[in-house]
Amino acid sequence: MSDTTTRSRQPSVRRLPLAAPLRLARPSDMWFKPALSVVVATAVPDLVLLAVDRLDLVMYTMAGSLCALYGHSLPYARRARAVAGVVVSMVIGLAISLVAASLTGSTAVLIAVGALLAAAQKTLCDATRIGPPGPVIFTFVTSAALFAPQHLGQVPGHLALTLAAGAIAWLVTAGPALLRREGPERRATARALDAAAAYLADPGHRTRHTAAATVHAAWQTLLAAGRPTPVRRDLERLVVHAEAALTAGTPGADPAAPAPERLRDWARQTRARGPVPTPPPAPGTTEELFGIDAERAARPSGSRREARRALLRGLAPGSPLLPIGARVLLGCALAGYVSQAVGVGRPYWAIVTAASLYQANVTLSWNRALQRTLGNLLGVLVFAAVLPVSRTGPLALIGFCLFFGFAAEALITRNYWLGSVAVTPMALLVLEFGGTHPAGELIGDRVLDTVIGAGVGILAAVLVTNRRAAGRLEKALAATDLARAHAVHALAAPQPTPAALDTARRRLTGSLVELREADDTAAGEWWQRALPQERVLAAEQAGHRTLAATATRRGPIARAPENGAV
Repeated sequence: MSDTTTRSRQPSVRRLPLAAPLRLARPSDMWFKPALSVVVATAVPDLVLLAVDRLDLVMYTMAGSLCALYGHSLPYARRARAVAGVVVSMVIGLAISLVAASLTGSTAVLIAVGALLAAAQKTLCDATRIGPPGPVIFTFVTSAALFAPQHLGQVPGHLALTLAAGAIAWLVTAGPALLRREGPERRATARALDAAAAYLADPGHRTRHTAAATVHAAWQTLLAAGRPTPVRRDLERLVVHAEAALTAGTPGADPAAPAPERLRDWARQTRARGPVPTPPPAPGTTEELFGIDAERAARPSGSRREARRALLRGLAPGSPLLPIGARVLLGCALAGYVSQAVGVGRPYWAIVTAASLYQANVTLSWNRALQRTLGNLLGVLVFAAVLPVSRTGPLALIGFCLFFGFAAEALITRNYWLGSVAVTPMALLVLEFGGTHPAGELIGDRVLDTVIGAGVGILAAVLVTNRRAAGRLEKALAATDLARAHAVHALAAPQPTPAALDTARRRLTGSLVELREADDTAAGEWWQRALPQERVLAAEQAGHRTLAATATRRGPIARAPENGAV
């Protein structure tokens, strides 16, 4: 059968949703972690600056304090490295902005520098997969710094303030390891148990994929956590149970596997501060299956090599990330220049608005444009309401900034627009530390920049095509086929070792997660060639059946459908 017969015809231009992007979701199970962290990391330097009567320097300390938003889903050993990298990257980006601001007063040049920085930050964050919140925090800080009055001799001192605040942020994010060192692993395991319970309660392709992706994330967290401890051993056993739940309804599945209620109960106990539940051996496995020591032992140096390879792949010619970077560059530059043309003196917010829109594809970027615009416009109204009170004294100003910082993280996991309602007044209030500004000018410029940034930004997303998204999907299909063949080979061995089975299973799971992400990204992209939807479905079905056989260590291995037949 020819390849063209297995390709689904799709329109190049797809309908863009209006209501769905604004619906509220359930809050994240850990929203309070970044919310509390950023409040503490901001409050300490703010109060120190208040004590020495230098609140005009808050912008530089806030650049370091905002680093406390990163890394909360990572185990503490990896989080410490990741947040340290975020702090260093923040200092480098801020240094470029401050030096540029001190060397030129040309708004046109500063807009170009801001657009280049935004594009680089987006590409690097996507390549390293750091986030949330991703590149928008970097772009917010560096774009604002470009338009702050600056002398070259002041730059070292201002960078020192950022570095000091970043050190506080690092302590705030890594410090909880002294109290509950397996906290991130416990949360990841609880999510895997809940996702597996949801699949058992409502079997389907989407719930199965969600459960498989969540289980894969839990394994990656456990592998990255460091040496095994008794608690991590119990968590491994719980993840095996969650993984075994995905075999429900397949040949060889054990009818005595835990019910959804049992899995949810384990999830509640795992999240709590008490001891981790100790489950019985998972159906169809032996105690040997729970060990992942061989892979963990080989991981420390290998994981760093893989991270470097992922970064190089993301920056190499032909990478699907580069068109997104080009969108950011064009959109931010055009937004800044249009804002300048209509009379905004410091158009950094137009740059930030445009930069914040760009997601994996045009459809998601459109969703973010709607969310950002609505949130910013409502946030301006909130700012207008609290501005008179914030000007009653420095403590009131600090208090409002801390409140809105906490509220932003508390609300943003419900929907981005809801978080933006809190982010907007906080960003505007930060300007008050350097001196009061006419309220009408601040509000007018912010509304104008928001509309320009969103409109021009989404136009650039449509104009700059990303045909490489389909190529990424083809590569993901090939990687899935290869990973499945590796798993079948491991199962066919006369006496497969538990380590080999575990490694093959996690490799196949990771490839299926990447395949689903690549397919979703390509499906929302405009000007795309027809996508091999039937091949994707066949690969996913065959991969999940092979995963089931690998997890239970018995049962037939599904043969891959030939010629796209399911």
